[in-house]
Amino acid sequence: MATEAATTQPWHVPEPSPWPIVGTAAALSLAFGLIWFMHAGVPWLVSFGGILLAITMVGWFKDVIGEANDGKSHSSAVKTGLRVGFLMFILSEVMFFFAFFWAYFHSSLPILSNVAGPWPPEGIDALGPAGVPMLNTLLLLTSSLTVTVAHHAILEGERQKVVLWTGITVILGVLFLGVQIAEYGHLVFGLSDGIYPSTFYLATGFHGFHVFVGTVFLIVCYFRARNGHFTRDAHIGFEAAAWYWHFVDVVWIFLYINVYWWGSSEFGHRLVG
Repeated sequence: MATEAATTQPWHVPEPSPWPIVGTAAALSLAFGLIWFMHAGVPWLVSFGGILLAITMVGWFKDVIGEANDGKSHSSAVKTGLRVGFLMFILSEVMFFFAFFWAYFHSSLPILSNVAGPWPPEGIDALGPAGVPMLNTLLLLTSSLTVTVAHHAILEGERQKVVLWTGITVILGVLFLGVQIAEYGHLVFGLSDGIYPSTFYLATGFHGFHVFVGTVFLIVCYFRARNGHFTRDAHIGFEAAAWYWHFVDVVWIFLYINVYWWGSSEFGHRLVG
């Protein structure tokens, strides 16, 4: 009876995997390595953590793709659980960015803090919304459109269209990262130059890291689309990548409005002055 119930239940029980503990070790190495690097300039631990994280992603992605393509692991109940789980993950990411936004406003608005002063502080030349930030906004908004087109192409069964528009989205993500790196190279303030640079780099840099992760996610989807892994009824991996990408876009809109536009505007100066 127990054996029969085990074979007819709709849930997928994965085989024992090394990747959770390896990923944990990678995250721990990255966390301590970044602290060590920023304080003492020692790069080996953060490099080790980055390599370990890359190995984890490759191994784990390979296992998950194998489960998605075996025709039995992803039942209807499992698909629902994967969707709910990924939405909860995005919700946890929302809380992460909420902390950064709270630090930004707590440091700039007197209504939230009795130590808030002029914003940006004296001597800080804040970057305005025009130019590079506007270009990056256009790149991300366009990429949100292209990934949506690719998603609809999956539902329509147009494989070549999926490949094309997913590839375009990847290119736009890479362009965004390149533009942001160039922006950082031209800024005249550093991470340790005060509360404004700290909150600016943490918020925009952490968002940039999410764009990098989302781009890697979409690159995997691009090659999976080329290999015909996605169908109208089975494309959970692409759905997750598209949701994550839209989340990254929404966070950038908040960053653009509050950090680049409000943070450098005369209105913002009057409000906090």
